[in-house]
Amino acid sequence: MIIDLQKFIVAEQPFWSELERVLTRQEQDPYRRMSFDEIGRLHYLYQRASADLAKINTYSSERAMRDYLEALVGRAYSFIYGARQETVRFKPWRWFWRTFPSTFRRHRRAFALSLAVMLTGAIFGAAAIVIDPEAKAVLMPFEHLQGDPSERVAKEERGANEKHLTQGKSTFSAFLMTHNTRVSVFVLALGMTWGIGTVLLLFTNGVMLGAVAADYIRAGESAFLVGWLLPHGAVEIPSILVAGQAGLLLAAALIGGGAAKPMGERLRAVVPDVVTLISGVAVMLVWAGLVEAFFSQYHQPTIPYAVKIAFGVVELMLLVLFLRYSGRREIGLAMRRRLRGRWSKSR
Repeated sequence: MIIDLQKFIVAEQPFWSELERVLTRQEQDPYRRMSFDEIGRLHYLYQRASADLAKINTYSSERAMRDYLEALVGRAYSFIYGARQETVRFKPWRWFWRTFPSTFRRHRRAFALSLAVMLTGAIFGAAAIVIDPEAKAVLMPFEHLQGDPSERVAKEERGANEKHLTQGKSTFSAFLMTHNTRVSVFVLALGMTWGIGTVLLLFTNGVMLGAVAADYIRAGESAFLVGWLLPHGAVEIPSILVAGQAGLLLAAALIGGGAAKPMGERLRAVVPDVVTLISGVAVMLVWAGLVEAFFSQYHQPTIPYAVKIAFGVVELMLLVLFLRYSGRREIGLAMRRRLRGRWSKSR
């Protein structure tokens, strides 16, 4: 077939350009849904470009034009006939409200083990302080915890540090968030030591927590202790435990436990859940950092201990309800059935 090449290119170039624009737009926004008319137009442009490629193949002198058309037709073919996975737009609220708590519940045994390790450390630390009060220098690496608890409480209640906190609350909050997030990621990362490092770090944190609790309770400062630790600890401590859960999950994938699958496949299967858990931890620690900087560090008489304790108890209850029930479809269905039943009876 003989054609006027230049006239042919001038006539067909607009259709090629249109096809390229459609493909580029869809590649840049893969979540965009095409209408029925747009799909039909795309298919027409693809068929036309394919026919043009067959025509221009006879002209060996137009190598650049042929290469361009081959690439364009190839892109269109891949887009139309390629086996693509369904793209899902990331929805932060849906992820936090459903995916994170569902993942937590699916691996609750790892969380139970993480909790058991930290509780064992707390019991050990408390017992060590009761038996040998001088062990504080070893069990509590922070200098402000090694003094007499009653003296510290008296100093805090006089507001000795409130001026400092008022001047640098934002900085202090940012420091707490980044520090606690680093610790949590470290707890997770130590899962690569087949869980040994994760267990040791959880146990160590438990020892420090138990030692501090025993020291303040022995000094008769239980109200200060609970009012100081509970508001932020109600979220911060579970965050560390969830990080430990993720680390133990990673360790289980490395160890295998007699599973027939190779290690690489086990790791690929567990990575999405590990990332979900540690991302949820990061969100929780943002809240804990804000509470610690702007609320926990203010003591009686500025904020009564009863108010701080009540705030922490409510936080803990909400967190338990969130992790236990959030995102469960069957609960929503059961509630709807119950409401329908009540509505029917009332009628």
